[in-house]
Amino acid sequence: MRRDDITVNAADIARLADVGRAAVSNWRKRFEDFPQPVGGTASSPAFSLADVEAWLRRHGRYVEVAPIERLWQRLRAGTDDIRLGDAVAHAGALLLSVRQDPAAWRKLLRLDDDSLLRRLPAQAPDGVVVDAGLVRAIAEVGEAEGPVAAFRGICDRYAELHSRRLLATPRPVAELMARLGGTAGATVLDPACGIGTLLLASGASRALGQELNESAARLAGIRLRFADTAGTVAAGDSLRADAFPGELADVVVCNPPFNERGWGYEELTSDPRWEYGLPPRGESELAWVQHCLAHVKPGGLVVVMMPGTAAARRPGRRIRGNLLRAGALRAVITLSPGAAPASSGAPDLWVLRRPVPGDSPPSDVLMVDAGEDLVLADKAWQAFVDGAELPAGSGSVRIIDLLDEEVDLSTGHRVSSTGQADPAGYAAVREKTEELLRGLGTGLPRLVPGGRGELPMTSLGELARAGVVAIMQGPLKMPDEGDLAVLTAKDLLLGRAPSGRTADVTGQVRIEAGDVVAPLIAGSGPVPRVMTETGAVLGAQLLLIRADPERLDPHFLAGCLRAAAGTSTRLGSSMRVDPRRAQLPRLAVEEQRRYGEAFRGLLEFEDAMRAAREMSESLVAAGFAGLFDGTLRLG
Repeated sequence: MRRDDITVNAADIARLADVGRAAVSNWRKRFEDFPQPVGGTASSPAFSLADVEAWLRRHGRYVEVAPIERLWQRLRAGTDDIRLGDAVAHAGALLLSVRQDPAAWRKLLRLDDDSLLRRLPAQAPDGVVVDAGLVRAIAEVGEAEGPVAAFRGICDRYAELHSRRLLATPRPVAELMARLGGTAGATVLDPACGIGTLLLASGASRALGQELNESAARLAGIRLRFADTAGTVAAGDSLRADAFPGELADVVVCNPPFNERGWGYEELTSDPRWEYGLPPRGESELAWVQHCLAHVKPGGLVVVMMPGTAAARRPGRRIRGNLLRAGALRAVITLSPGAAPASSGAPDLWVLRRPVPGDSPPSDVLMVDAGEDLVLADKAWQAFVDGAELPAGSGSVRIIDLLDEEVDLSTGHRVSSTGQADPAGYAAVREKTEELLRGLGTGLPRLVPGGRGELPMTSLGELARAGVVAIMQGPLKMPDEGDLAVLTAKDLLLGRAPSGRTADVTGQVRIEAGDVVAPLIAGSGPVPRVMTETGAVLGAQLLLIRADPERLDPHFLAGCLRAAAGTSTRLGSSMRVDPRRAQLPRLAVEEQRRYGEAFRGLLEFEDAMRAAREMSESLVAAGFAGLFDGTLRLG
């Protein structure tokens, strides 16, 4: 395929030019010479990459297209979207062989095109057309970028393009499920594995997966091989055609499809897996739960994603009751809305344990209203397993109290999201709240009315040209696996330590103490802060501004960025920050430091008020609940 044949869509152009999609739409309207579509549809037109590059150069907006980007566009242009997953998997298979024997590949690339295609170590799947030029491009990018980075690059782009179809579990949730199940070093099964997200997060010594979509199954298998994880991924319907009959894993993790009415109710009415009852036609998730339990060893754990509605739907109450009576259901953990890509509601994680014959069933079950606080889910589960005191936001509920007519497992009905109602818990929260309130306001700066005289101003752009500051932005995409800490937008908002994780690859921005980090999108919640630790890398949607502290005080800079609401440009319903337009008063550095201390005091007060508000909610909820159920009384 010639380079002129490669096409791109609006999202691709935005990524190539490092702008938002709205900018591309604006270019099409404003510039008569913007390239006309050469394909696609009215809602998603396709443009010639060569024409787009030429236009970007003419208008001074060109950013050199990375080889991995050009390879991705070539893969996309060579097949339709239905077979694109197969094309990506085939590219992965070739890159695997490049990694295994680079010398053999150098010899292959010296052959003529026909000989090269005949001697490929992996043949293309049916329906995927591969020419010698594409094979050479794959090998060249693999050698230049490294086979692992090259495959990750095209796989990430495929997952982003088809995010609505693939419905991959968010990485933090996948890692939580792995920790709850204790999957590291174990034999792990995922019977609805998609492209292998949960299996990769598990750290399994042996991974078994099954996936209905053949392209996704093929891609999952390649991803596991790149991760050097032994195992098998089979294509097929796990409920109707189990690929692992009789296999008992140490742990099963699963994020099954939600609300599927055609899961096999008619064909599977007498299936031996329904130990806890025949799943109703509209309760496909309860079929997946029992399938998972049938594939785990006695005493082994199952961690399965469930829609929040499955905790209380009337048709499923008999099976829920049987799971509780047998002691199979050990925890229900409610996450935040959107944590399951298949649903916009707040899903639950059900943690189950296959009963060991002869063991007495447990008397209680853990319930956690975690929301976005995945650390709470970790702490609560560990405390529950160890028999220790449970953290606020979780509770141990007697199974007998759940076995009423409804068998409602909704955590909101049983656990306050703000804490347990027990005397010690209430007293501890009250003491912390009073201590926090006593300290409120002590660090607030004393500000007095001043005149309205205007200060001389400068901009960050001018300071950058003068070498006073450097402005950096992290990469748009980061590897999903790794041990390197990442500062996220949520971390910036809460003023906490970096909570994300990624691999150490080129293009990342390392944070140093004294750097100012600000949100890329104004009004998105996070506020500019001065970093106090060195070593983490900058996350998505964040800007880093590194100043010469002898010429510009970092706290002064952070405060000015916070105050400069007019230095943003409209981007849809939000405001995209243009850092070079941000205005700062021209002050001597000694005066800047005085202002910086005032800005620091205001931010610390804001953080303290946020903590006080959250703590007061915990205190009030614990007080009401304790007085209501009798665990607290008037003193």
